[in-house]
Amino acid sequence: MNGAHLGRRSFGHSGKFDLHDIISHISAFIGKNAVMVIALALAAITSIIVPPDAEYLSYFDLKTLTCLFCVLAVVCALKNIRFFYMLAQQIVRLFKNARMCVLALVYITFIGSMLIANDMALLTFLPLGYFVLSSTGKQKYMAFTFIMQNIAANLGGMLTPFGNPQNLYLYTKFNIPTGEFMAIMAPPFIISIALITLCCVIFVKADALEFMGEEIKLEPKRTVLYLALFLLSIAIVFRGIPYWIGLIVIPAVLLFVDRSALKQVDYPLLLTFVFFFIFAGNMARIEGVRMLFSFLLEKNTLLFSVLSCQCISNVPSAILLSQFTNNYAELLVGVNIGGAGTLIASLASLITFREYVKHNPGKSGKYILLFSLFNFAMLVILTASMMLIM
Repeated sequence: MNGAHLGRRSFGHSGKFDLHDIISHISAFIGKNAVMVIALALAAITSIIVPPDAEYLSYFDLKTLTCLFCVLAVVCALKNIRFFYMLAQQIVRLFKNARMCVLALVYITFIGSMLIANDMALLTFLPLGYFVLSSTGKQKYMAFTFIMQNIAANLGGMLTPFGNPQNLYLYTKFNIPTGEFMAIMAPPFIISIALITLCCVIFVKADALEFMGEEIKLEPKRTVLYLALFLLSIAIVFRGIPYWIGLIVIPAVLLFVDRSALKQVDYPLLLTFVFFFIFAGNMARIEGVRMLFSFLLEKNTLLFSVLSCQCISNVPSAILLSQFTNNYAELLVGVNIGGAGTLIASLASLITFREYVKHNPGKSGKYILLFSLFNFAMLVILTASMMLIM
């Protein structure tokens, strides 16, 4: 039966190759993985300008890719034992209404980004947001909550040198004193908290929540094991353990206890990061781009670092622009608040987009529109405020 069915799908009734069926499958794949396809196209185009060579190897942040893979795999395992479902139950019982639950989810993500970086915070807490809203019948707040969690993740880590990758890079490169670093970032950090809180209060009603799912009990041994693997992933993020240990241990354990978790990993998301690393690395090597950035930074470091993030994301922007300016205060602020804006302003935003589309197929256009409205509003307010302050 399966072989015959496969034959009919691949070949027409006459036995000929079914081109229409193949095209429809390709179109569906592109629609589901549009960001990855765009990233691939950008990488391919810039690879024509900058032909592949040995320097390409320096583009890839293997630690970031390893952390992403490990956290994705462990989160899938935790989903399979319904850990986030149980956690969602507890949040609903504690906070009782939609507004408070959304605020709790956003604040958890905000704090998480300060401790474990923005991409890891989203991988951890977006599934929690999904389970809270879907199990209480409040899917109407799904897009808004994901967007606020995304903004909180991108802006939450700006206060500390280790909160975002670009912070750690600039903190080290310019040897910025810790007190001065935090003084520079305190104003945009406070403004961000106020804006995010205001949005949640305005756009989410204080509707009473009732958990609509069944009560569940977790399997103690698996729960402890998976949480231990998650802590291992976090230790890698904090550089407490070499990343290659996680790359060996986590897949090996899951291969025996939950092989399906490895199959469920969002591999297109990992490829999206790979392609954007190539694109950003190539852009930094194009002489015309370097000359243009050098000229623009002389005019206004804050503004043009923000604009740069919209095109090549905040981490590559920090690395590239730091070669052309010593105004680290404005550069630091610019590449942090510049994480708001377009989908590629921060690669962490791609994680949110992929997670939302996975649960809400066919609604990517509406999400991008709402994402753009909130992110650009946040970006404009923060940029204007900091231009007045600095």
